[in-house]
Amino acid sequence: MARIVQKFGGTSVGTLDRIRNVARKVEAEVKAGHEVAVVVSAMAGVTNQLVQNCTDLNRIHDPKEYDTVVAAGEQVTSGLLAIALQTIGIPARSWLGWQLPLRTDDTHGKARILGLDTGAVVERMAAGEVAVVAGFQGIDANGRITTLGRGGSDTSAVALAAALNADRCDIYTDVDGVYTTDPRIVAKARKLNRITYEEMLELASLGAKVLQTRSVEMAMKHRVPVQVLSSFAEETGSALPGTLLVDEDRNVEELLVSGIAYSRDEAKITLVGVADRPGVAAGILGPLAEAAINVDMIVQNVSADGRTTDLTFTVGKADLDRTCQVLDAARAGLGYQRLVADSNVVKVSVIGVGMRSHAGVAQRMFKALADRGINIQVISTSEIKISVLIAEEYTELALRALHTTYGLDQA
Repeated sequence: MARIVQKFGGTSVGTLDRIRNVARKVEAEVKAGHEVAVVVSAMAGVTNQLVQNCTDLNRIHDPKEYDTVVAAGEQVTSGLLAIALQTIGIPARSWLGWQLPLRTDDTHGKARILGLDTGAVVERMAAGEVAVVAGFQGIDANGRITTLGRGGSDTSAVALAAALNADRCDIYTDVDGVYTTDPRIVAKARKLNRITYEEMLELASLGAKVLQTRSVEMAMKHRVPVQVLSSFAEETGSALPGTLLVDEDRNVEELLVSGIAYSRDEAKITLVGVADRPGVAAGILGPLAEAAINVDMIVQNVSADGRTTDLTFTVGKADLDRTCQVLDAARAGLGYQRLVADSNVVKVSVIGVGMRSHAGVAQRMFKALADRGINIQVISTSEIKISVLIAEEYTELALRALHTTYGLDQA
């Protein structure tokens, strides 16, 4: 007998028929003699509508009430799947975040998991009952509902798998694994049988939508066996396995670059005419950190006279309005001349553990983009990735060019 956590995303539970299909997948594991816990997202489109409702009422809304609203989608899905399982004779019960409880900090909309109590769930699973857990949500120390950020059901699933000491965590999505890049844009993209935790972490953080970044962080930290699978394999006639996340020493594909990721969720801000003195950057980024706004790529250009500088950085597009508001409120203290915001940008990244032992990876990227007339606005690097910010209109051209440049096109 194995203990398995299955996670099903929004498209997998998007209709009642698809919820019945999920119930059959769960039934197969139960009949194989396994203990099963299931984590579900909201039905496709539901969370987007709930978010839109909040924004339509107030663009800068109370994050506590926002969490109360958007957590409702997963509550509905968990109850529906429990009913579907009961209907086919599988004992099941829904669990909301506060019922486990899954405890988080009080950073509403982006809460981080502090702990997860599984005693009651383990007892019910041992008795043969399937636990259907609402993903994406938890509870803070004040008893308020919190949410983990978009895609947070992945993190819920991996956290539950770690807490249960599960044998594996199967993440079911609308794709059959992790691809070298977005196959909707690059027809020659190919599926990877294995990918390292580190590479998947970079891909997730840089725009790949298969897994949420924090879920990969947690899987790597706790060494949770994670497999990405398709909920619709039977519908497409596919018998191919998914993609398995592994340690670096178990990845036998050994590609120089494993994937090309992109993110349209970036916005660029430039503060023009900032005084060039020690502590100015900290003075700018400090208020943003206090407002829980994450700053990503940063570049600073000092003027010829050495007195002023232009500071450029990126934030999430969803945080653009709040960022401008925070910086405008602090303008007198910061002393910048003007703020220029640009949301028509995209971050494109190449990722691969093979970069550690190969030179010239960046040069190949820059040349491929230059040959196609694509201007690079900002650059950032790490040991296994290189990211550039470019104009959004060049996204598809850049992805196809880089995919070919690094030999990732399938034959």
